[in-house]
Amino acid sequence: MKNPKTLKHSLTREQTKLERRAKRLYALAACFLLAVTALAVPALAADDPLAVVQKLSDFIFSLIRAVGLILLGYGILQVGLSFQSHDPSQRSNGILTIAGGIVITFTKEILTLITG
Repeated sequence: MKNPKTLKHSLTREQTKLERRAKRLYALAACFLLAVTALAVPALAADDPLAVVQKLSDFIFSLIRAVGLILLGYGILQVGLSFQSHDPSQRSNGILTIAGGIVITFTKEILTLITG
């Protein structure tokens, strides 16, 4: 007859082997189901590829406009602070920042004027 301690140890060893195998099978099934779900989604493409490019262009120009407005606000802040501290170099930097912000804000309109 076997010692109860070795019998218990062999049962836990067998149990851990079964648990590991069950976890592997579960992970394999989960990955398989995830792959099937991901690959079964149909690709919804736009009818007109030029419309997609136009939407992307509008999005990029809206980001550029946002950056231009931020620079414009920062330039106005600089000019206001230069009047308070009587600093002419800060005032000139503020005016240049305002000018750059205006140019960046209206980039799309400037490009359409140039290209016609």
